[in-house]
Amino acid sequence: QEAVGTAHSLSPEQQLDSPPRRALESFWEQHLWRPVQDVALTCQAVQELVDNLLHACHVISLATFLPRLEPCIGMGSSFEGWSHRAEDAVYRVLVRLKPPPGHSFRLQLGTDGELPARHGRVRVKLQCMCKREQLLGDVLCFQHHSYEQVRRHQHPGLLQILCTDSYLDVEKTARWLQLFVRNAWDVIAEQQNCQLAVLPSSRSCQLQLTYGSGRTVNVEIVLGVQQDELGVFVGSQEAETNLSSTTWLESCALHELLFFRCVARQAPQGSCHLTCLQLLAYLLGDSVLSPAHLKTATMHLLTLLPPSEWCQEHLLERLSDILHYLHRCLEERQLHHFLVGNEQVPRELSLPAAFQAAGPLNLFQHLAREPRAQALRELTQL
Repeated sequence: QEAVGTAHSLSPEQQLDSPPRRALESFWEQHLWRPVQDVALTCQAVQELVDNLLHACHVISLATFLPRLEPCIGMGSSFEGWSHRAEDAVYRVLVRLKPPPGHSFRLQLGTDGELPARHGRVRVKLQCMCKREQLLGDVLCFQHHSYEQVRRHQHPGLLQILCTDSYLDVEKTARWLQLFVRNAWDVIAEQQNCQLAVLPSSRSCQLQLTYGSGRTVNVEIVLGVQQDELGVFVGSQEAETNLSSTTWLESCALHELLFFRCVARQAPQGSCHLTCLQLLAYLLGDSVLSPAHLKTATMHLLTLLPPSEWCQEHLLERLSDILHYLHRCLEERQLHHFLVGNEQVPRELSLPAAFQAAGPLNLFQHLAREPRAQALRELTQL
């Protein structure tokens, strides 16, 4: 904090060439520049590979009545641009499901779970396809023909294969995607520069990519269903083990990614907000404070300070602001979730109504005394 505190006594012109700032930039270049670049390149490679797999899956499934797979969206610190852990990271991508012809999805909130991780189920309902049957003659209407009639003339529908009691089953859908990915890999493998293995997983599709250099990259394809008024519900492998197979969990990951994209559009060139997160995540290491806590504090400050205050020459000041903000939150045992009950969230994020109407959610509410004291010591040392 001695170096950070010095920044407040310097003018912006002095900070441009101040010893603390030069030392910090040298540290970043020595310890973080290459890992950050590796993560960015790996994200690009992962996204391209998964989209190629999904395109092949789409071609294979055209004649079926199974879910349609939308292009993948990267989630988490790697795709938000502030991860430095190239080797031990799991690169998570969201693949949203769309209902096939003759079917519709309806998200239903359960009674368990609280914001921002409510539980939901995806009700699958049949829709009439009689007009298409009459005009094109390429399908039989699931709704107005018996199961035996349909079974004799076309592929089974979504309800028969991936549902349990008319609800989309996370585990059945994950197994279906794993099978499709294996088949899709057979189609595109010759054009790729790696080997692919599908790993055991009950609620998502986990892949391991092995390159000629011996490097391995772990990828998790997380399936999700989205409705504007309720947000995105996913079947992540990180879900609790006692969940039923038809329970999907609400996720904030997409809205957090959209926030960082919104900031990038408004921020000046060379904005230091990602550098701040990279440095703090690296320096705190295995701290009581998680990367999610660092991200939450930084997101709050990004809405409290104008974009011009995040220029690279203000790096020391912004690092100091984040540390002081977290220190005060720990002393007061109060760090509010950024997306729940926060009037400062940009409108472009189009949050579900429940997030906007809720009261603030305190992430430090259950923080025990000893971990809190340890986190305060760590922040003071930093």
